Amino acid sequence: MSILYIIATPIGNLEDISIRAIRILKDVDFILCEDTRVTKKLLDHYNIKTKIISYHHHSNLKKTEYIIDLLKQEKNLALVSDAGTPGISDPGNKLIEIIISQNINTKIEPIPGSSAVVTALSVSGLPTDKFIFLGFPPHKKGRQKFIKSIADYIFPVVIYESKHRIIKFLEELVVFNKQKKFIKKVIVFRELTKIHETIYRGELEEIINQIKNDKNAQKGEFVVIIA
Repeated sequence: MSILYIIATPIGNLEDISIRAIRILKDVDFILCEDTRVTKKLLDHYNIKTKIISYHHHSNLKKTEYIIDLLKQEKNLALVSDAGTPGISDPGNKLIEIIISQNINTKIEPIPGSSAVVTALSVSGLPTDKFIFLGFPPHKKGRQKFIKSIADYIFPVVIYESKHRIIKFLEELVVFNKQKKFIKKVIVFRELTKIHETIYRGELEEIINQIKNDKNAQKGEFVVIIA
């Protein structure tokens, strides 16, 4: 039986990785990763020499079949994303689905660690016994429907957004909130655990101005919590 390890990697600070994860990354036959350049920085930091294979949302069927064949050969693999826990807003869940649906003789083992969602919630100051995670908003089709759906939840809503669309998203929230008045608090997190980590708190319009006036705001991705 082969093993596919689903390994959480740091979301920024390279020290945020478990001893167990480092050991497994050294022991497996291959590491599957989104961007080989990003993963190589982590591997070099911990002197990990394991061969890496690119696997991302643009990977074709041939690449997936190659990975499945490695598992059938009883090769042990580790799946990592560029940052955080694989399968959460990234293509890792597709590979897991295929392995399960094809009944391949592979054990799928999670190696827990960093997650931007949980990291943000932990310092939000909000009740976090229940929350909703919605991932990235659609870029175009369904975007307005997505934003309007946030008002339907009574628990804090967590979303991811890119540096290119964060202002647009927050301004769209302002427009819809004037109609529904459903927002009690918004907290925006940027570059969590990295050098330029920033937490923006205040009224929605104030947060927009803070981001617009922040010269480092065009670095990294954002986590937004809407209560």
